[in-house]
Amino acid sequence: MADHDSRLPPACLGGDEIQPPPPDTQLEFAFATAREASPRHVPVSSRQELRARNPGRNLQVSVAERSLEEIQLELGVLSHMPSGKILGLKLTENRHTIISVQRGRDFYRVRVHGMFAEAEPRLVRALARYVVHNDARASAQLSEFIESNQHLIRKQPPQVRRMVLRTRGQVHDLAAIFDRLNRRYFGGKHEARITWGPQRRPAQQRSIKVGSYSLEDRLIRVHPVLDSETVPGYFLEWIVFHEMLHGKHTIREVGGRRCFHPPEFSREERLFPGYGRARLWEKANLDRLLAG
Repeated sequence: MADHDSRLPPACLGGDEIQPPPPDTQLEFAFATAREASPRHVPVSSRQELRARNPGRNLQVSVAERSLEEIQLELGVLSHMPSGKILGLKLTENRHTIISVQRGRDFYRVRVHGMFAEAEPRLVRALARYVVHNDARASAQLSEFIESNQHLIRKQPPQVRRMVLRTRGQVHDLAAIFDRLNRRYFGGKHEARITWGPQRRPAQQRSIKVGSYSLEDRLIRVHPVLDSETVPGYFLEWIVFHEMLHGKHTIREVGGRRCFHPPEFSREERLFPGYGRARLWEKANLDRLLAG
């Protein structure tokens, strides 16, 4: 899944021009960047064979537990990619994230729904253009294919993964905040769960995801750095409210761009009491939050 960042990035992110899904099925492109990857082990014989077929490109292949369709699609996409890149592709049955791309300096890691297992050559080329360039025409082709193959997406109700929810922090109680906001602004009908996220302290970080909403799990995660006496309650309430809005407003396309914060989302968020004050506090204290 794709989680949403409460750092308030630009409302529309270019390149992911996927039409909004029908009401009974939510589809999502998920995009992430990374500086490093840990490629899976590739047998020497496989590397030699692949280099002979695709000189100048690298393919992550682990023959064990991989289907022929997955390997063939990976090879097809690779043949349309720039040289000097590593590709790892996996077919999934994810009902929500149909295509996800992780881009690094010298690699692409792709997860794509099994409906693409026997995709015709033009769709393979479109997939490669989307992976490498976020190409708008390619994205439109993929969207059309996905819409026409809705019947291939499993219809069984999603299974909620079991996990331990930590709502009571040392200072703030997320469950109390969620319940209060749910009654006041959502008529008590919001069905998301909420938890403090794991404590992570990377050596260096330029940004921090203080809140996220997982569509597949219907789960709100709040960064534990906000469980502090120095973090005012109105700021934490705004973060939780922001993530709750993601459960109400679906991702949509606006002006050819995929928007996580469509206009109606932003309008409703600005009606939240203390919105302006919370934004000012965030700007004034961002460096302290980054320091953990």
